[in-house]
Amino acid sequence: MKETPCALTIAGTDPSGGAGIQADLKTFQELKSYGMSVITSVVAQNTTGVQDVFHLPLEMLKRQITSIIEDMPLHAMKTGMIANRDMMKVIAPVVQNKSVAYVMDPVMVAKSGDPLMEEADRLFLRDELLPYADVVTPNLPEAEAWTGKQIRDEKDMKEAAVQLVQQYGAGAALIKGGHLDGQAIDILYDGHHFRTFASERINTKHTHGTGCTYSAAITAYLSQGYVLEDAVEAAKQYVTSAIRHSFALGHGNGPTNHWAWREEVKSR
Repeated sequence: MKETPCALTIAGTDPSGGAGIQADLKTFQELKSYGMSVITSVVAQNTTGVQDVFHLPLEMLKRQITSIIEDMPLHAMKTGMIANRDMMKVIAPVVQNKSVAYVMDPVMVAKSGDPLMEEADRLFLRDELLPYADVVTPNLPEAEAWTGKQIRDEKDMKEAAVQLVQQYGAGAALIKGGHLDGQAIDILYDGHHFRTFASERINTKHTHGTGCTYSAAITAYLSQGYVLEDAVEAAKQYVTSAIRHSFALGHGNGPTNHWAWREEVKSR
């Protein structure tokens, strides 16, 4: 019998369902990987922003991780919101397991602009966990925060990707260009060559949870044995469909549509 692909997300929650753990599990389910989760923080947020955050005790974080790794198979994992260095130290042993593909989504700032991590913790994440990531998926503000350089075009994106790989040790870097004008272009650098992934730019403000969904899709495909470039290409198609058919829900930036891809595939 073929082994069931299993994917784990370690991240914070989103009770409105558009981002965080909830978005990750929806994505795993849609892409047919068995989803598991470890909650780092309980976040009171919705489409308008973050209202409050409660960080789980470190012992509970550790017990969640132990419960999974002692019992369940694991083929790929991702991390999202990790609030502080103490949490990162608890999570470090599982991401250091090189038999499991590791996708890092460096969730530092909410789409609303609310900070989710202190500066010292951002640097600890970069210096201590990033070297174990098979791929890191920063948007432009996150890449700028880590590299200390402004990113204005594709050339800058490539330079940031090289810096994250060669200077800070990531296995690969996927710099997401959603904040630039023109096509929605993402650039992947794996330490040897670049690959550009482009899609049409969709005129909508309803993009809540896009980064979580994109990185979760990459994780799902990696859990199924895809090589990295193919996983990113398939995930790019998935998240583009989710944005194209996003929901005008709530009073702010509405969530992406995690099942739209399924309907598009049927219609092809």
